[in-house]
Amino acid sequence: MNRSDLVEALAKSHDLPRRTADTIVGHIFGTITDAILSDERVEIRGFGSFTTRHYGPYTGRNPRTGRAVDVESKRLPYFKVGKELRERVDEI
Repeated sequence: MNRSDLVEALAKSHDLPRRTADTIVGHIFGTITDAILSDERVEIRGFGSFTTRHYGPYTGRNPRTGRAVDVESKRLPYFKVGKELRERVDEI
C-alpha cells in the first residue's frame, strides 16, 4: 500500500472527497515528520513508535575499492513495531 492507496481507502471508508482525505493524510504525515525532526518520540498505540537514533562516526569500507572511508556521525529515523501489531502479523 502506498500513500495514494491510503488516501483512497480513507476516502471510501469515511465517505470523504479524495482531496479532503489527501489533506488529512498529508497533515498526519507532516506532523509525524515534524516531531521526528524535532527529536521527539511519536507513539501510536497498537501500531508502533517513531524515534531517531544517533550513530557516532566510524570507519567504513568502499565496497568497490575496499578503501577505508571515514563516515561522519548521523541521526536516522527509526520505527519500532508495537506488540499488538507484531502479534497480529505473527498469527497469519
